[in-house]
Amino acid sequence: MKILGTGSALPKKVVSNDDLALVMDTSDEWISTRTGIRKRHIAVEETTTSLAVEAAKKALDEAKVSIDELDLIIAATVSSDYIYPTLACEVQAAIGAKNATAFDISAGCSGFLFALSTADAYFRTGRFHNALIMGAETLSKMMDWSDRSTCVLFGDGAGAAVVSAEGNQLLGMVQGSDGASGMALKCDNRPVNNLYHQMGTQTYSYTEMDGRAVYKFAVRTVPNAIGEVLEQAKVPVEDIKYFLLHQANLRIIESVAKRLGQPMEKFPTILEDCGNISAASVPILLDKVRKDGMINQGDKIVMAGFGAGLTWGACVIEW
Repeated sequence: MKILGTGSALPKKVVSNDDLALVMDTSDEWISTRTGIRKRHIAVEETTTSLAVEAAKKALDEAKVSIDELDLIIAATVSSDYIYPTLACEVQAAIGAKNATAFDISAGCSGFLFALSTADAYFRTGRFHNALIMGAETLSKMMDWSDRSTCVLFGDGAGAAVVSAEGNQLLGMVQGSDGASGMALKCDNRPVNNLYHQMGTQTYSYTEMDGRAVYKFAVRTVPNAIGEVLEQAKVPVEDIKYFLLHQANLRIIESVAKRLGQPMEKFPTILEDCGNISAASVPILLDKVRKDGMINQGDKIVMAGFGAGLTWGACVIEW
């Protein structure tokens, strides 16, 4: 696998912690000291699809892969605009990639890593050769905005990467799931409601999270996953230039850095400006560090995601 191009998109509307303090019982100090988040982008005119399309077009422009050469599209999301058609098919239609097979993956905040691993597995079979991988979310529509402990954490956005089978950047990949603990972070779908089972008046469900359980899961699982993938790739932790982690909470990232014995300078962040964007956070961060000129040929990076499911994934890439 080789990453040929990246792109990202964020909604125009920026909402600071102070803005939220005007409409709910919270403060910039309360949010920032606990999470590191100071603002987030919230969709107003944008949709999950429009953000994904914008990010995809930027990645394709940089990759210089023609639409006709694109044969696989995988979108990682938990907040698509439709139950069906899938987000990947909506993007396929928008960019005119008529030769691509398109489908979605739902793996929460690990989604982009799961999509990347799926593309790599397809590449190894020889079935596909050029893939568009996306993480896109509009989590703001899934929040109970009266629940100050949860709604202040999340934001909207999309990130994308075009990857090719012609390369050997991917040095290692690990994935895992703990479904037994999955209810720590959940959002209900439609209940059974039909001719034979009446549910009465139905209302929308919103995101519910046991923050303490998710925190304990992350600080235990992420360092272990990174250690496992580094061992698989036969790369010492000191050789990693950057660790691009899912942007959930600054305290989690600091804990991972401490457990790995690595300085925080190796852990770039965007959560202070974007909040938690689930499957989109890793590809948006990847696009930013690339566009800022922070990654050069030969550099080794780790990308890791963790979240709803509960799921986790980590990979080592040599640029």
